[in-house]
Amino acid sequence: MKLLRRRFLHLAAGAAAFPAVSRLAWAQTYPSRPLRIVVGYPAGIAPDVTARLIAQSLSERLGQQVIVDNRPGAGSNIAAEVVVRAVPDGYTLLAMTVTNTINSSLYDNLSFNFIGDIASVAGTYRSPMILQVNPSFPAKTLAEFIAYAKANPGKINYASDGNGSSPHVVCELFKVMAGVDLVHVPYRGSYLPDLLSGQVQAAFSSPATTIAYIRAGQLRALGVTTTTRSNVLPDIPTVGEFVPGFEAYLWHGIGAPKNTPTEIIDKLNKEINAVLADPNMKARLAGLGGEPMSMAPAELGKFIAEETEKWAKVIKLAGIKPG
Repeated sequence: MKLLRRRFLHLAAGAAAFPAVSRLAWAQTYPSRPLRIVVGYPAGIAPDVTARLIAQSLSERLGQQVIVDNRPGAGSNIAAEVVVRAVPDGYTLLAMTVTNTINSSLYDNLSFNFIGDIASVAGTYRSPMILQVNPSFPAKTLAEFIAYAKANPGKINYASDGNGSSPHVVCELFKVMAGVDLVHVPYRGSYLPDLLSGQVQAAFSSPATTIAYIRAGQLRALGVTTTTRSNVLPDIPTVGEFVPGFEAYLWHGIGAPKNTPTEIIDKLNKEINAVLADPNMKARLAGLGGEPMSMAPAELGKFIAEETEKWAKVIKLAGIKPG
C-alpha cells in the first residue's frame, strides 16, 4: 500500500508540474506564426500610426510578421471585444488607448470588463493634449483664456470628437478644475475645419492632429495637459501652471486576452520595451508629439486602473453619456 501511495503521489506531482513545463516550452517557441494587433480606429490616425510603428519593429525582433488589423467602431469597443474573445495564446493583441479606460464608465452595457478581461502587456506612447484656440479669439494666453471664460460663462464653444471622447472628458475636467463654463460641441467627423474657420473657438487636441496648424499660425496653443512642458512646444506652459493639479495624457499600449501565459506577456514586454529604446523609434514618436511609455506589465496595469477611476469620476460629475 505504501508503494502504491508513493507511486500515486509521484504521478500526481508530475501531473501538477506538467502545465508549468508545457507553458514554459510554449513561451520558448513563441511566436511560431504571425501575430496581429487589433486597432479600434481607422488607418492613418495616431493609434493606428503608433501601432504600425511598433508592429514593424516588433516583426524584426520576433522573426514573425506582426499584422495591424483595423476594427473601427463603437468608440474602439469592437476592437476590444475581438481581443477579449480571442484565444489567450499571445497571437491576438489589442492596441489600447486612454479611450478604453473612459469607455469602462461611459458605457453601461459593455459585454466585457476592460480591466478584468484584458491583460496589460506594455505601454508604447504618451503625449500631452494641447488646448488651442482660433487666432481670432481675444485671449492670447492661458491665463487670459481662463479670465475671459469666467467673465463670459457659456459663451465659449469647444469642439470634440464626440460625447465621451478624450478631448471631451479632458475639457470637462478642465472646466471643473478651472471653474469655467464652456459649451461642448461634439462632432462625428473632424472638427478641424470649424476650429480653423472660427465656428468653434477652442479644443483640446493631440499634437499629431494640430501641431502643423499651430506652427503655421493657423491655431494658437495656450497650454499642454502634461505635468511638464512638451518638447515639441517648449514655450507653451502646462495647464497645471495655472490650474494646480491638472494632468491628462493621451497614451497607447498593448494588451492581450486575460489568461495569456505570463511567460508570453513578459517576452512581449521585453521586446516592445527594446523597440521603444531604439533612438529611431524615439525620433518617430517625437514626430507625433509624444514619447515612449515603457512600463512593466504590473506597472501598466496599475496605471490603467488609476486612469479608469479618474475618468469615471469625471464622467459621473459631468453626466456624460455616449453620443
